[in-house]
Amino acid sequence: MVQAADKKEITVEEKLLALHELQEVATSIDKIKTLRGELPLEVQDLEDEVAGLTTRIEKYKAEISQNDQEIKNKKIEISEANDLIEKYNTQLNNVSNNREYDRLSKEIEFKQLENTLAEKRIKEFTYAIENKQAEVNEAEALKADKVAVLSQKQEELDNIIKETKAEEEKLIAKAQKIEETIEPRLLSAFKRIRKNARNGLAVVGIDRDACGGCFNKIPAQRQLDIRSRKKIIVCEYCGRILVDAELGKNPSEEVQEEVAPKKTARKTASKKTTTKKAAK
Repeated sequence: MVQAADKKEITVEEKLLALHELQEVATSIDKIKTLRGELPLEVQDLEDEVAGLTTRIEKYKAEISQNDQEIKNKKIEISEANDLIEKYNTQLNNVSNNREYDRLSKEIEFKQLENTLAEKRIKEFTYAIENKQAEVNEAEALKADKVAVLSQKQEELDNIIKETKAEEEKLIAKAQKIEETIEPRLLSAFKRIRKNARNGLAVVGIDRDACGGCFNKIPAQRQLDIRSRKKIIVCEYCGRILVDAELGKNPSEEVQEEVAPKKTARKTASKKTTTKKAAK
């Protein structure tokens, strides 16, 4: 109970300040990612295309290999059929009756038909191999082009990442440190708003009496509530968290800005008084 009493309660202003700082860090990280542009997506797409072409080439080569094996099998069938035809022709010369002659003649005719069909199939397989080989050559040429472009894009991306890696890691570490100070519910809401916002802005200031995110007008009374920093207020149009423009500034700077015009006004008033006395 004592520990709970001693624990410092975070004010709404401190919560708003933490969210504002987190937004600034997140925006800086977004700028680094914007610098990379579409390169990561382009690299990923090219990698997918190269992988797809590799799979296609392997498939074509497997079909070519299968057709080549079919041609070899058909040639073996033709060779075996020719051996049988030669055997039947020899037997045909030594037949003793017409019935045996007719049987051997039909066997020879059947084997010749099988050879004709096998030769036709060989032509079909050869034609298929030629077509598949043409597709392999085309796919390999396209793959070579894609690999060249991928290599170039990957090098560009690596250079950008190398240049910004240290800064990005520093910003990520800073963001994580800030997140630790924000209550989970509020942090979850911040991330949800950022995800849904097109420009990644979850916390925005008031610009010319309007929301800095959707640019809809904010009533004067609501602006006063925002400047009071007594509660977390969101835009009723876009749902972004609203903060006043002075949030995050050094308090002394705010005081100096307010005092400076007053001093100037006093000096002006003093000069006017002196002028009037001199005129009298």
